[in-house]
Amino acid sequence: MRTQLIRIPTDGIPLDGALHLPDGPVRGSALYFHGNTMNFYTGGAQFLAPALTGLGLAFLAFNRRGHDILTTRLSRDAEGGAFQTVAESVADNRYAAQWLADQGYPQPVIIGHSYGGMLSTQHVTDHPQTPALVLLSAGRGGRENVSGGREKLFAMDRTAELKAQAEALVAAGQGDALLQLPGWWWVISARSFLDRLENVPDTLSLARHIDCPVLAVRGDQEDQSRYPAEEFQAACAGPCEVHIVENCDHFYNGREDHVADRVASWLQATLKL
Repeated sequence: MRTQLIRIPTDGIPLDGALHLPDGPVRGSALYFHGNTMNFYTGGAQFLAPALTGLGLAFLAFNRRGHDILTTRLSRDAEGGAFQTVAESVADNRYAAQWLADQGYPQPVIIGHSYGGMLSTQHVTDHPQTPALVLLSAGRGGRENVSGGREKLFAMDRTAELKAQAEALVAAGQGDALLQLPGWWWVISARSFLDRLENVPDTLSLARHIDCPVLAVRGDQEDQSRYPAEEFQAACAGPCEVHIVENCDHFYNGREDHVADRVASWLQATLKL
């Protein structure tokens, strides 16, 4: 494959990414939405690229403005996942899809991991001509969807306490002040914390509006309630296949080749490549 580092303009901070092109003819395209605090060169954004370009797909992975946890880039101003909002995330996915279309690759397959999977359901609902959707451990979504559980995520059992702190900071004009979380992803701004509790797409509700073919993948070590592939399948308006990967965690450590092969074979059959 051939890889180009690219930059996508937005109404604010530009988005960096990588466009991976097949060596031979381009037969279609795929757009990857990374999970919370990840980026365009880790996880599925990395291990899917050779498999999908091998099918003849142009494959774009990019950083939303909410990539990583905290970062600096074009200045010393703090950026990253600690400051993200859902509306900004949805907009960034739209900017990336438009950029890909401007390069001559409209209507890409959408692939989303974790929070990127939740965002994928919103994107596909907004773009009903999407030819296929791949959900990699997509979360349940909806209000207050991420706290607690054995995975030690987000606010855990301190949601009410941290919500009160965040509301006080926002009311005082300090929405960018950082709160320390008891679980992953460890720090978040007051404004982003409140946004996260209210506005994350509801994956299962949106499933009723998705009629393109869907592949929903989950590792067998993941919480079935938090990553409800089977419930999505039952709710989905179109055909949905569920694949549970054995000996597999949320990040597919050690199972990358298996997941890449399963996604590629499903897309090859679904898109008739």
